[in-house]
Amino acid sequence: MGKTIVITGAGEGLGKALSRRFCEDGDKVVMLGRTLAKLETAAAGFGPNCMAVRCDIGDPASVREAFAEIARVHERIDVLINNAAVYVPFTLEGAQDEDILSQVTTNVAGPVFVAREALKAMGPGGHVINVTSETVELAIPMLWLYAATKQAVERIGKGWREELGAKGIRVTTVRAGKMFGEGKTGSGWSMETTMAFAKACAEAGMPMQEQPITDFSSLLPTFRTIVDSPADLNLDLVTLGARRAG
Repeated sequence: MGKTIVITGAGEGLGKALSRRFCEDGDKVVMLGRTLAKLETAAAGFGPNCMAVRCDIGDPASVREAFAEIARVHERIDVLINNAAVYVPFTLEGAQDEDILSQVTTNVAGPVFVAREALKAMGPGGHVINVTSETVELAIPMLWLYAATKQAVERIGKGWREELGAKGIRVTTVRAGKMFGEGKTGSGWSMETTMAFAKACAEAGMPMQEQPITDFSSLLPTFRTIVDSPADLNLDLVTLGARRAG
């Protein structure tokens, strides 16, 4: 307990749920996200151990500014959870420039920008946790670019594991399945995109309404275990997939 933990994508979803859990446990949590007002509202509710910092992880200047702000409050970072990601389903023919660039910049370059800055405040015992997706192995229609970005993060994590091991810093990949829960209001996609995705999934034999889904809260105990795992234990890849109860 009592670690300083930086979490990206903390304004909603899993990142927000993790922030609440770690704050309640007595850790010092830095919540990073693009919308400061959303972060500040959440942080105020989570208590004095929570700090909200605006950060667009796809923008290296924004990342540097965010970590300069963190450094004024926290001398050391014990854990970085690279959780933030964006995804929009599309076909190759229908792919828009902004959607392609957003996924590559946020999902691949973003974790690199963030980890590069966090590393400056990490020492032996530090831990980088990269959250990836079951789409790395599960071929879901129209999510091939998202899957590729997450696969890239897994390969990046392997490289970091070799590079940072000598410094006493561990790197863990958490490959997660479909999640939902408090604070998640929907995908934010247009109705046209949602309908096209649902049709493609049904045609591929994986209708959306039949796919198992887990609550964000169900993942929290495992993240607590990963963060508290002994320094002489490697947790290279942890897979957390949704299943139907009963």
